[in-house]
Amino acid sequence: MTNPGRLRGHWVIGLLMVAALNLPVPACELCAVYSATSARDDAGSGWLFTVAEQFVSANTEQLNGRVFIGPTFFTRAYVNSSYTHLVPSYNFSSRLGLSLNAPLIHRDFRRTESIPRESLIDESGSLTGFGDVALIGRLSLYQKVEMKRAININLLAGVKLPTGDTARLDAEVDAVRQHQDRFPEPGLQHVTIGGVHQHELSLGSGSFDGVFGLTSTFRWKRFFLNNQIQYYLRTEARGYEFGDLIIVSGGPAAYLLLNDSYSLSLQANTFYETSARDKILGQTFDQTGMTVWYFGPILTLTAGEHFSANAGVEIPLHIANNGLQTVPDYRIRGGFTWRF
Repeated sequence: MTNPGRLRGHWVIGLLMVAALNLPVPACELCAVYSATSARDDAGSGWLFTVAEQFVSANTEQLNGRVFIGPTFFTRAYVNSSYTHLVPSYNFSSRLGLSLNAPLIHRDFRRTESIPRESLIDESGSLTGFGDVALIGRLSLYQKVEMKRAININLLAGVKLPTGDTARLDAEVDAVRQHQDRFPEPGLQHVTIGGVHQHELSLGSGSFDGVFGLTSTFRWKRFFLNNQIQYYLRTEARGYEFGDLIIVSGGPAAYLLLNDSYSLSLQANTFYETSARDKILGQTFDQTGMTVWYFGPILTLTAGEHFSANAGVEIPLHIANNGLQTVPDYRIRGGFTWRF
């Protein structure tokens, strides 16, 4: 039901947005970075600082795309994740900029997991720490700003560094390695049970990953259209390789209030996200990989030439997943950017 091949990327929300995504996969680095470029169409040179928050509630377990009701010995699994992106940026000009994204991650979770023929694990708790830092560059491919209309097209590219704690990821790889040493059965689909796996709790991937994006904003009078594509090129590290990620999002919007001092806009945002299956020790992990369609409104406020803020909700319309996984029920996002 999910994407069959190795996929890579993501569509960034728009020029006036401050966003910070994710599922139990890396948070949306480019969302926060791109929204940090400016509160208005004509971003100039200088420093910016963005704080972007996203909360993801994943309390529903699905087995191959259908809601799963487990046996009585299963603890109800869930993962509630908060991502706070701290993004200092510097624009050398309106066409060229550089951003550093440092995500602070907090997870509350409960899970049941076991390796076959081993004891059952029933665990709950929380984890807090910084995740993988990303360094992202922005290049304007086309920029035309006039009173009644504007077009901005940006290319984003960078690297995600392995700065986050990988203790949980290492524990999952070690458990699989021990299982294969004792029971050399093909495949990994029966290695674990439960909807919350160790790799979903890990604060870091342990790998150097490529991050690429293409964004566009088209404005005419009070109406505008934002679109974004992001592509995450994942690599193997520490025996684990997360599946490549593609995200496409955007939608029409309009200014409800607009003058020289402030503006307030409302956007109807559609968000498509698909990730390929992960690999452990070179084998495909069939309880990974997911495709989700979201929809929800985003409100964006700007005040003067220095401040912008936004808030939004995303509700999943359709989720297709492989194996048994805990899937998102909703996502809430918000944040602000200050342009110095």
